[in-house]
Parts: sequence; structure tokens; C-alpha cells
Amino acid sequence: MSKRRVFDIDFDDAAVPEVSEQPSETRRGPMAAAITENADALGVRQQAEAAIRAENDRLAHEYVALKKNGQIVGLVATDKISATKLLRDRSDQRDAELDELKASIQAVGLSNPIHVEEVETGFELIQGFRRLSAYRELLAETGDEKYAAIPATLQARGAQVEHLYRRMVDENLVRRDISFAEMAQLAMSYGGRTGQTIGYAGDPVDVLFASAGRQKRSYIRHFSYLLKGIGDALRFPEAIPRATGLSLVKLMDGHPRFAGQLRAMLEGHPDRDAAAELSLLRGAIAAGAAKPKKAKATAPKTSARTTIKLNRPEGTARCTAAAGKFEVLLDRDFGAVDPRRLELAARAFLDALKD
Repeated sequence: MSKRRVFDIDFDDAAVPEVSEQPSETRRGPMAAAITENADALGVRQQAEAAIRAENDRLAHEYVALKKNGQIVGLVATDKISATKLLRDRSDQRDAELDELKASIQAVGLSNPIHVEEVETGFELIQGFRRLSAYRELLAETGDEKYAAIPATLQARGAQVEHLYRRMVDENLVRRDISFAEMAQLAMSYGGRTGQTIGYAGDPVDVLFASAGRQKRSYIRHFSYLLKGIGDALRFPEAIPRATGLSLVKLMDGHPRFAGQLRAMLEGHPDRDAAAELSLLRGAIAAGAAKPKKAKATAPKTSARTTIKLNRPEGTARCTAAAGKFEVLLDRDFGAVDPRRLELAARAFLDALKD
């Protein structure tokens, strides 16, 4: 039998791949891959929605804050705006400068928006009476619908009356031509709304015109006394200069019948204009200042003293009346009382003793 030859074949060891001892990952199917991708996309979407909600919340809070501060501007229909909440300083006479304002609006538009407060029935005017009047007249005269709505800053509901009056007053103080009579009328209107009285604690003049000087506030109070005395007889109180108004108040204080004489004189000139009314008032001042005081029969001085005791909630007041003086003894520090209240009390006391 023949012998078979055997051949040995040598293989390269480097060509043989090593087998990992770790088990291979389980291969995912198409459905599992789709679910994973969808979950990842959903997570990204939720993050984007959360960011959008956070931005919307921030913008909403910012909008509310701006609106609360009256810094949101929009177009408001003029027929939806009323001007009854705040009693204004404007007279019933038409503003002579309104035509100039209308011409300016037609030429370059409205430079400053009005200010309104949202109410259930629409809007209440806070600032911008002349501008609103100009828009309404332009709409009536031209028929152009662009004047049917006016730019306005919106005040959120619920603002305090004092805040609204202060906004109106601050705008008026910027106007250099605002008169003392107009400022006095604003203070009286505010006092009527809040129940506060000029000259007492919480004086409307001090509240509304806190930024004005002490002397200016004193002038405003004097004009309020003038308006209380003859205000309904005046047609153009805003045309009365400061010196004229102060002189009228002085004569009214010194002559009890002077106010009635002024009324009768003004009623005798129903067709007067502002210049004529001012001329009449100045004539009355000249006549009142030049009128000699009637010599009063001086009663013989007496040494008699009258003593009165008054039981008051704050204690017993002992009053002593004598020639040339009247004393009140009470357990109270009158030096701590507001000087304006003391003045009003003294005026009322002396007025009650007039013959």
C-alpha cells in the first residue's frame, strides 16, 4: 500500500479576529426606534412650550404693570369717552385757543395722547379735555373717520380718586397759563368728592398742589374763598389776575356787604366779555378802597367783664369777655393747631358777632 503525503498549512494569527467576551447589544426594531425618536421630539417640544409660557407670563405681567401705570397707548373711540368722574377746572365758555389746537392736529397730528380710565360703560377722561374737544369738533366739521378715535394711554380700573386728580393737576401745572381760579376750582371739586374742606386737616389744596410752594398754595386758598363768595356770579374767573383776586377777598373780609354789591353789579351787565368783567371788578376794588369808612358811634368803654363756662367733650372751657379782648381758657394746646384752622375759627367767631 502506498503512503499518503501530509501537508501542513500555516495561517497568520493576526488575521483571526478576537471574539469579545461581552454580549452584543440587542438590536432594536423599527418600531422601538420610532418610539424613542418620538419621545425625544416630545421632550424638546415640551421644553419649547414651557419657555413660551414663561415668556407669555412675563409679557402679561409687564403689560399689567404698564397698564397700571398708564403707559399703554391705544386708539379709543371718542364717543366712548365721558368726562364726568372728575370735576374739572374748565368754564362753560369755549376755549379761544381750541381752533389753533385743531389746526395743529390737522397739520402734524396729536403730539401727546390723552389719558383715560377703563370703566364698565367705556372710558373716563383723566387728562386731555382740550384735545378730546378738538377731536370731536374735527370729526363734526370734516366727517373724517380718523378723528373718530383718539390716541390715549389706558389707566387700569380701581385707581384712587386722589391719584386721578393728582394726574390731572400735574398736567395743569405744566400749563403756564393756568389761573389761580382754575386751581382753586380743582381743589374745591376734589374736596367735594372726598368730603375734605379747604383750611382744615387734609386740606385739598395741600393734597393736590403738594409740589407747589407755600405762598402759591395760600393764593389758591384765597381764590377758593372768592369763588365760594361770588363764584356763581363770575363768568370768567380764570381771567382774574392774582392781585385782583386777593384785593377782592380782602374787601369781602372787611366789608360784609361787598360780595352782594359785586353780585348786583355783575348781574347788571349780562352781556359782558372777559375784559369787561375784569374792568368791572377792578372798578369795584377802586371804589371799595376809596370809600371812607363810616364813623361808628363809639360806645363808652366799660370795666364790666363777662364770664362764660362751656362744658365740652375735651373739658370745661372758661371764656372771659372784656373791653377789647376775649379769652378762652381750656386744657388744650392751641399752639399745636393748624394756623389755617385757627384763622377759620376766628373768622367764624367774629362774623357771628357782627352787628
